[in-house]
Amino acid sequence: MENNYEYIVSACLCGENCRYDGRSTLSEKVRKLVDEGKAIMVCPEVEGGLPIPRHPCEIRDNKIVNTQNEDKTEEFISGAEKVLKIAEKHNIKKAILKEKSPSCGSSFIYDGTFSRKLIKGQGITTRLLRENGIEVKSDEEFDGSF
Repeated sequence: MENNYEYIVSACLCGENCRYDGRSTLSEKVRKLVDEGKAIMVCPEVEGGLPIPRHPCEIRDNKIVNTQNEDKTEEFISGAEKVLKIAEKHNIKKAILKEKSPSCGSSFIYDGTFSRKLIKGQGITTRLLRENGIEVKSDEEFDGSF
């Protein structure tokens, strides 16, 4: 049976406990796409080899660092590349990803100071997908249709 996936979606939005804090941020609208066979769940950070739970990460000076000041850029890039390969394999041109995430943020990310201050910006995975012609919306923008 051939799958006709239309979307890549953040797994945490579908109830998967894969966020840095070991929790999810369920969006019923996004989960419905998976249940209907229209979307593939991904977590770029887990795809890149990071554990659950993990120290929070933010983008600072074009690097991804965690609260322990460890550089996790390589893991984030690896995860983003794996997500892009999944999208290409299934010819997916749309993604719905978790806003504010250093991987998945599409309009806003945290400023790198771990003070919960948001700035305009995009996460590593969002940037790579957009550079490769994939349209990205955040979970906050997604209203059930794309």
